[in-house]
Amino acid sequence: MATATLEEKSGKVVIRHIGLLLSGDIDQPILSADTIVIEDGLITAVGRAKDCDLEDAQTVIDARHTCVCPGLIDSHVHPVFGDWTPRQNQLGWIDSTMHGGVTTMISAGEVHLPGRPKDIVGLKALAITAQRAFANFRPGGVKVLAGAPVIEKGMTEDDFRELAAAGVSLLGEVGLGSVKAGYEAKEMVAWARKHGIQSTIHTGGPSIPGSGLIDKDVVLEADADIIGHINGGHTALPESHVCELCEKSSRAIEIVHNGNERVAIAAARAALELKCPHRIILGTDGPAGSGVQPLGILRIIALLSSLGHIPAELVFCFATGNTARIRGLNCGLIEVGRAADFVFMDRAKHTAGKTLLESVQLGDIPGIGMVMIDGLVHCTRSRNTPPATEVPVVL
Repeated sequence: MATATLEEKSGKVVIRHIGLLLSGDIDQPILSADTIVIEDGLITAVGRAKDCDLEDAQTVIDARHTCVCPGLIDSHVHPVFGDWTPRQNQLGWIDSTMHGGVTTMISAGEVHLPGRPKDIVGLKALAITAQRAFANFRPGGVKVLAGAPVIEKGMTEDDFRELAAAGVSLLGEVGLGSVKAGYEAKEMVAWARKHGIQSTIHTGGPSIPGSGLIDKDVVLEADADIIGHINGGHTALPESHVCELCEKSSRAIEIVHNGNERVAIAAARAALELKCPHRIILGTDGPAGSGVQPLGILRIIALLSSLGHIPAELVFCFATGNTARIRGLNCGLIEVGRAADFVFMDRAKHTAGKTLLESVQLGDIPGIGMVMIDGLVHCTRSRNTPPATEVPVVL
């Protein structure tokens, strides 16, 4: 069950007796529905049981009135190869994160590879290899979108054209390589965008040897698609500079677990005040010096909801639908045609919250009872979260 093969098909799956259905859509975060129907990994119906075709299902899941939410998306990870991270010399970190409700991860660069090549031929080769490897292999069933080259001086538009033609669709964090000046980054970011490659820029103080300070002026001039870890990874810019980025840039605002928590809350509040909550996306920025955080996305959700005073149902959208739309992914939203990637949750046993959403707003993470990817169950009761009060069952 841990690692899916891409040939597996779920057939017809019916999920019944859903107590709370979180949509992932920040404009309508809660759906009035209790049933989802899936055919071969895609959602085919969402609604009330009486209005759905429930016949001939290969699998029926009784949600037992728990919450179903789109699978969480970690917008900022640093994978290397397989389910191993040399940063912490740890095996199984991606599978463990799936037990934290994450069904999709997006690479911000394979920067921890020992001996990572920095010449142009080598960095392109690494990006293409990583993209191919993770397209063919899903640790724990998790969809890892990898192959994110760290740009270096001397690259030309032809290099970006070549990468795009080979299937590379992401850039690693701008600023982790030799390109650190705003004007240099701006030119390469524009080349990447022209060829359909999405860019993320490092924001804040240095995180690894070779990186450096990327201040607000560089971020604004470079104009990357994602303001990566706007709350620092780990060291943040001054809070006033972060709020200025939210106001002066129209790009995605990425908040991460491995950053400054006070500034994380300030950035989220600034986006709400600017009436652009759809720009907020969440990541862990792991593995990192602080380790691997299997529950990192759940923890940043609880942080923003409890201390940022943001309704929990909206914060779940930051980690699902917002990221899916900004990243162009066919997941993250509960709607017909989307991938059937779900996390089944309930309030943790003995939390002070009377409901799942109230418990998150009080700062407690939920208990996970099941994780589904492409209509296939990849874990039942999570080995990492506190026990859920109620868990779904496969009939």
